[in-house]
Amino acid sequence: MNAPLSAQLASSNPASSPARRSAHPLPSPAVLRQRLPLSAALAERIHTDRNAISAVLDGSDPRLLVVVGPCSLHDAESAREYAERLAGLAAQVDDQLLLVMRAYVEKPRTTVGWKGLVYDPHLDGSGDMAEGLRLSRRLMLDILETGLPIATELLQPLAAGYFDDLLGWAAIGARTSESQIHRELVSGLDLPVGFKNGTDGSLGIACDAMRSAAHVHQHFGIDDLGHPALLQTSGNPDTHLVLRGGHAGPNYDEKSVSVARETLLRQGIAPRIMVDCSHANSGKKPLRQPAVLDAVIDQRLAGEASLRGVMLESHLFDGCQPLSSELRYGVSITDGCLGWTETERLLREAAERLRG
Repeated sequence: MNAPLSAQLASSNPASSPARRSAHPLPSPAVLRQRLPLSAALAERIHTDRNAISAVLDGSDPRLLVVVGPCSLHDAESAREYAERLAGLAAQVDDQLLLVMRAYVEKPRTTVGWKGLVYDPHLDGSGDMAEGLRLSRRLMLDILETGLPIATELLQPLAAGYFDDLLGWAAIGARTSESQIHRELVSGLDLPVGFKNGTDGSLGIACDAMRSAAHVHQHFGIDDLGHPALLQTSGNPDTHLVLRGGHAGPNYDEKSVSVARETLLRQGIAPRIMVDCSHANSGKKPLRQPAVLDAVIDQRLAGEASLRGVMLESHLFDGCQPLSSELRYGVSITDGCLGWTETERLLREAAERLRG
């Protein structure tokens, strides 16, 4: 009689060879959604938000899309305070700006470091991902309750199913735009998604990604119950290019935007462009972000219709801080951010300039 599968697996690993990994079960996406459900009313509003964002990106709505908020969420209280402030401002600039709050709970790491609220919610390296998933979804629901749409970067495809029903917009980062797995993921999402240009500043990877994500795919994945599954997707028509600069410097200037527009057109891709005011476009200096936004507004006013959106990294207070046992409230623990006072001034001024 055959031994149980668990015994067979155990015997396949010699005792002299220490395991390099271990497994800790997590709730499936379906279970977490059941524990923290999305109400019918909120689901309908998210659908409306997605349509509004799509309308801005395709040019039928003349407003500017602004994805703004903390580089990453690490503290629920400060995130909720930021959301309440942003929601109040959104109502006052809504005629010119469509504000979407960054709710980034995963962070890409060049080598090692804090990987985000999903992975380390206690900020102590304990890796309590079950709590990280719960807290992240709970916090996203709280932000949605303020009336704001939310945005995030989709980094780990297996994590997307825990949150994708809540999102109004999503990003695929510069390091993952080349990934076939992420292109397949986007192909099955019913929301607008921005692909960032490569870290070297090149546009080809993002263009290829948009073309791939627009097509149907059959790919390996997991279903809502967490089971391995063949996933079939119908293609996502709501993708666009995000210019974030590169190793050679910024790419938000008039010439760079013109090159990006013509590159998209030559490849048969709708010229929908967002400028990331942070990262290489600001030289990683958060207080340079206003200058980038001003340049985007200048180009919009001069008739550059392909510029449909911007991204800003902003928190309650300027700058960033290292992860430690004593953290300052409302200050980023990843990339440096603009403080709220400057963010509010900047967005009010942008709305006023666009009103003419």
